Amino acid sequence: MDLGLKGKWALVGGASKGLGFGCAQSLAREGANVVIVARGAEALEAAASELRRLGSTVLAVAVDITTAQGRDAIWSVAGGPGKNFDIVVTNAGGPPPGDFRHWERDDWIKAVDANMLTPIELIKATVDGMAERGFGRIVNITSSAVKAPIDILGLSNGARSGLTGFVAGLARSPKLAANHVTLNNLLPGAYDTDRLRSTMLGAVEKTGQSMEVIADARKKTIPAQRFGHPQEFGDTCAFLCSVQAGYITGQNILTDGGAYAGTY
Repeated sequence: MDLGLKGKWALVGGASKGLGFGCAQSLAREGANVVIVARGAEALEAAASELRRLGSTVLAVAVDITTAQGRDAIWSVAGGPGKNFDIVVTNAGGPPPGDFRHWERDDWIKAVDANMLTPIELIKATVDGMAERGFGRIVNITSSAVKAPIDILGLSNGARSGLTGFVAGLARSPKLAANHVTLNNLLPGAYDTDRLRSTMLGAVEKTGQSMEVIADARKKTIPAQRFGHPQEFGDTCAFLCSVQAGYITGQNILTDGGAYAGTY
């Protein structure tokens, strides 16, 4: 299936590895030009080199996207589209787990800034241009915890739920929806990423069990009996960005191998 993405410009955050890289890879494979962003320059350039083998234009911007200066660097990168992106995939590493009793105001502000306000700033900068040109796709990578909150992930639960509510309203604006601009959220469950491994490492240290035992126990809680692959997550993202997905907006797409047990 041709997703209709050839020549379009996509911005992907957190794209040096994991789910962000999976999204960038799938978009580049479909012929989209990609601006990838992450803070680590070395890992980001390695990711860009791999993506360039797919034949699309790939620009790497090693900045902190949560800052105004970082976002300005993206808009002004040489060879880029300025703010005229056709696709924006927002993605920021989740805040650390813990007990809410130990978090101070600054912890909450940092979580909200990275996981709610930064995506909103990216949307604000690009979405009206998308509407004027008659095509646009916003995909926010959030978390399955938005639907099934986890007690130790209170910072993430709160910040990402705030973004979810904002997107639900904005996506239904006729100015956007009637001009072929969609906004959706992708909610990943357990994927084979550094983030998952670091979480399981905490369980290893807490219980004294091996990583293999911890991983096997986690897999058994998932009906698919496995962790997801970043590439299949990326392919889901690419479909949401496609011309075929133009009638899907304001949705929270849960990709967790069936782990969420609810009907709705």
